[in-house]
Amino acid sequence: MGTQRAKTRLTGEQKYDLWQRMLTGQITTAEAVVEAHIDRSTVMAIRKTARDGAVMALSVKPGKPKVDPKERTENQRLTAEVERLRETVVEQAVELAVLRGKSAWG
Repeated sequence: MGTQRAKTRLTGEQKYDLWQRMLTGQITTAEAVVEAHIDRSTVMAIRKTARDGAVMALSVKPGKPKVDPKERTENQRLTAEVERLRETVVEQAVELAVLRGKSAWG
């Protein structure tokens, strides 16, 4: 029977540090396993995640992100609704001020 190790939870910063040091040749995969008290499969998962994340980030075209036409329409509808409600609140505030003013006259 093999011995079981307690699971080591690494922070994102710790994973990035390990990956960067492996990438630059400062440590080997075997050294990372020993240093961080993790399995070799965890090191491989860190490498894959870092690679996939970098490829995804570098694949994004510069400039403004494209907005889905449906989302743009929804944003326009919501903006119009906010403006309508703002106007309603102003009208009601004016009416309230007038009513309060009249009641003060007696």
